Amino acid sequence: MILASGAGNTASPNMAPLADFLGAGDPENFLTAFWILYIIINLLSILVFNLGFARKLPLLKNIVVYAAMLFGNMFITFLAFTLPIIESLFIAAVVLGMYKLQLRRHKAEDEEEKQTS
Repeated sequence: MILASGAGNTASPNMAPLADFLGAGDPENFLTAFWILYIIINLLSILVFNLGFARKLPLLKNIVVYAAMLFGNMFITFLAFTLPIIESLFIAAVVLGMYKLQLRRHKAEDEEEKQTS
């Protein structure tokens, strides 16, 4: 029985769309794709953290949180090669951004009501 596979084609793992776009399946591009994904994950996770965290933290606590985030995102980046981590962070950022805009608009309307009363 002859297997129906093309000559020279190797089976690549299922990659997330962005990892596949960056060419992470190719061993020559893996390191470049890893660092690009790592930077994007860090930017999006910082954005989601700032949009979702309700109160401001002191400077030292902020440094600890960001250091832990940068360290933990290294492991999350490996998951981003096969799971839609970046896409999920992007959707979370959009939803939290819309929530913050609505909250700001609602607070402005409440203050305007108080001033007219």
